Amino acid sequence: MESYQAGENYTGEHMMVLHDASSPTVLDHKDILKILPHRYPFLLVDRIIRLDLEENIIIGQKNVTANEQFFQGHFPGVPIMPGVLVLEALAQTGGILVHQKGQTQKIAVLLNINNAKFRRPVVPGDVLILQAVGLHFSAKGGKIQAKALVNEQLSVEAEIGFALVEKDQL
Repeated sequence: MESYQAGENYTGEHMMVLHDASSPTVLDHKDILKILPHRYPFLLVDRIIRLDLEENIIIGQKNVTANEQFFQGHFPGVPIMPGVLVLEALAQTGGILVHQKGQTQKIAVLLNINNAKFRRPVVPGDVLILQAVGLHFSAKGGKIQAKALVNEQLSVEAEIGFALVEKDQL
């Protein structure tokens, strides 16, 4: 498993610049509540620490605490954040990017997940860095390449497709 220093470039199919928990906030929790329809316990993005609309890059953060409800059953005595919830956190981060790109009257809903890979477990106390690069956007939907990192190590990666639906259809 490769690790990367904060501020270094991760070069894969798409370049992403790493950030850490000390990065400044671009959108805070209150801003995110105005963008996404999700609410606790299913709002999985705490803040946005980088947003570059020209490069289609967004980086969010999720502070994983022992109080998360899913840890009660996944798994008692050995708490691990379910991988599907890490994917959901990445999808929500991508949804914020879509909104900020101008789709303010529509909501991005999950359409598909491709090439998902789980590299490292996420446990209480971790700071999950959620990175997404927009690959394609249209009036009907789009696709992002997403990566979740913990302590500068790759935890989860996937290509996530979404459809755009009118807010009043939810």
